Amino acid sequence: MMKTLYSKFVVTTMLVMIGSLCIGFLATNIYYHQVVKEKNDAKNVKIAQDIAKYIESSKPSDLENYLTTLGEIGYQIYVTTGDAGHFFGGKYRDKALPPKTVERVLNGEIYHGMRDFPKETFVTGFFANELINTIGVPFTYENKQYALFIRPDIRLLFSEVHTILGGLILAMAVLSLLAMLLFAKALIRPITQLTEATHQLAHEKFDTLLDIERADEIGQLADSFNVMTEKLQENDRIRKEFISNVSHDFQSPLLNIQGYVDLLKNPLLTDKERREYTTIIELETKRLSTLTKQLLLLTSLDQSTRLLKREPYRLDEQLKETVRKYRWQLEDANVQLSYQLEPIICNGDAGLLQNVWDNLLTNAIKYNVEGGEIHIHLQEFSTSIEVLIEDSGIGLTAEQLQKVFDRFYRVDESRTKQGTGLGLAIVKQIAELHGGTVHIESVMNSGTKVRVHLPKL
Repeated sequence: MMKTLYSKFVVTTMLVMIGSLCIGFLATNIYYHQVVKEKNDAKNVKIAQDIAKYIESSKPSDLENYLTTLGEIGYQIYVTTGDAGHFFGGKYRDKALPPKTVERVLNGEIYHGMRDFPKETFVTGFFANELINTIGVPFTYENKQYALFIRPDIRLLFSEVHTILGGLILAMAVLSLLAMLLFAKALIRPITQLTEATHQLAHEKFDTLLDIERADEIGQLADSFNVMTEKLQENDRIRKEFISNVSHDFQSPLLNIQGYVDLLKNPLLTDKERREYTTIIELETKRLSTLTKQLLLLTSLDQSTRLLKREPYRLDEQLKETVRKYRWQLEDANVQLSYQLEPIICNGDAGLLQNVWDNLLTNAIKYNVEGGEIHIHLQEFSTSIEVLIEDSGIGLTAEQLQKVFDRFYRVDESRTKQGTGLGLAIVKQIAELHGGTVHIESVMNSGTKVRVHLPKL
């Protein structure tokens, strides 16, 4: 399933925030139970004892007024003699208090309700507004024994807890930063690999492949890079093979020309031999000329240095003229040719399209069988013109079909058939330059069909 970097970033950020919050909350809770509860209990015990000592030593004339004042400055207070009790300050959410607890405090014990409060989370424990979550101390006033239960109200608690909350926020920030750094490292690692692989390609090391398995844009980029690398590797192989082929194709006729030129220097040659050698030199020269023209044409098409010279002309007449031009080759190859050509006006570059028909008809003759057939069919559709050239030749394998349009690819690697491997590349480029397409259908030993579609302009 494809996951985008955006979705990964959003999900990772949410997980980091939730994870940091959970870890920070857990750490804060542990700190609260191990440290804060004990300190908070001891601090409030001292406050309660100081209040009790003040009441016993100063004997305020109005105890209720004094306790009311304490409640107003931020304490929740409950004072009881065991029989009756009074509340001062903020109200308790839960006023339940076991009678035995009151009795023990009246007997002189200190009640550590904050320290002994059930183990709950920091939020529910520290802020629990319950009477049992208090400090209880005894005091005597006007010869009566009282039990004083006290706790800071919510205002004082918030002023005291800022350090803990600050630590929680700091812990979350640190954890989030570490998690995002790890995520960034995981994100940058494949990009670094890609950069290094690109440098390798720049030095023509085309065997460099990336081992990155990710279901996001970076994974797609790595896959595309590997496809590109394999294509470059294949192109490099084809280029080297082409250089070797072209070198051979140039060298072979040049050596023949050189050899027959040397023979022509022999004064003992008969006129017949001279004519024969001259004819061979002429054929080899034409072969070199054809190869050079194809290379120049392909370069021109690649660089778009040749602009299309569109003009309306009779395509059927051009095809008929092409057939007449190859009449002798057809007879020599013992191949029968038939055609069905509708009178059609084509708006295109007649000179470039002539290269298409020359290449396709030459291939149909060259790769045909003894006594074979070729059929040319020209027809017009609503938006396009189709030229079909069908032969009964040796055909192509599925693997060859995938490569026939590759430059410098030669079906006949043994070189028993003359060719440069540029013809079909030129055909495809010219067709596409006209906004058309070329499709080839072929079955081994059953012939080939080439369809050229040109748009009606």
